[in-house]
Amino acid sequence: MDLDGDGHIDMLSGSWPGEIFFFKGFPAGRFGEAVKLKDKNGKTINIGGGRRPDSDGSILIAGDAKFEKDDKGNSIVVYEGEKIPVPKGKSAGITGTASSVCAFDWDGNGTIDLIVGDIGGSVYFVPNEGTKTNPQFGTEQMLEADGKRINIPGGDAGPTVADWDGDGKPDLIVGAGDGSVWLYRNVGTREKPVLQAGVPLVAAPPRGDPIVAARPGVRTKVCAVDFDGDGKLDLLVGDMAEQKPDRPDPTPEEKKEHDKLRKEFDEVLGTYRKLVDKLHGSKAVTDEDERKKARKELEETSERMMKLREKIPAESETHGWVWFHKRK
Repeated sequence: MDLDGDGHIDMLSGSWPGEIFFFKGFPAGRFGEAVKLKDKNGKTINIGGGRRPDSDGSILIAGDAKFEKDDKGNSIVVYEGEKIPVPKGKSAGITGTASSVCAFDWDGNGTIDLIVGDIGGSVYFVPNEGTKTNPQFGTEQMLEADGKRINIPGGDAGPTVADWDGDGKPDLIVGAGDGSVWLYRNVGTREKPVLQAGVPLVAAPPRGDPIVAARPGVRTKVCAVDFDGDGKLDLLVGDMAEQKPDRPDPTPEEKKEHDKLRKEFDEVLGTYRKLVDKLHGSKAVTDEDERKKARKELEETSERMMKLREKIPAESETHGWVWFHKRK
């Protein structure tokens, strides 16, 4: 995908916070550092992200934000260059929209648009209102299928675009949070796509306890390509799966020690949550001496949790697999 029309292949990536990152391509297959894509008004693209209103004065930001302290030691949230003070006695949080992006000329006007999925399972069309060499992205439009907004099972929509039925019009294919893959066929025109209700191309895998052998997982991301060169589009499907660590079973003595550590960890975790609530909950303490003491206890408790976690063997590990689904 050559987003800026300079003759070199570029890359785009979604992110957990929600921003879309652009990696400019250079000769010899090199890429520049990640840059956040902006719309035609200079605003960072993060559909559904940003600062979310809260009636009680608390702060919640969906985006690439971070916690810091001001010169007086007060908590602030830094987001898009703005330093947002956390009101005393109020909570603050940072979350994300888990964006997934596909670059494609969706409206057939010769410029590359964005198709973006989010954690809620919706898919958006972001029109490029600029030119081939100077993209200018407009306001996002929620895509619908059969007159209803797309709502992918399990959320985490991972869209791609391909002419799946070979009629010369782009269709929408979306990976889902539950591990399935869905086809939304375009029954409109090349310039004005109209999507039918979704049909599953890949069923959601059965859920269960983590296992040792590889098996299909969840949060699927899809590429439609003729992988085996037989003239038909296949699917390459990436996922996330939980599996048991590949290590020997613990001895009875080791298991007894691990159980003891887990019980201690749960107790420390309970203390940690109480301290967080004391500092940031709805009834947070306002006395500065009490807050200073609670912050010190929270720091010590956090360090204790980290040390305990290092001693406790993980019961599962996260793996990412890519599966080849041959088109019959």
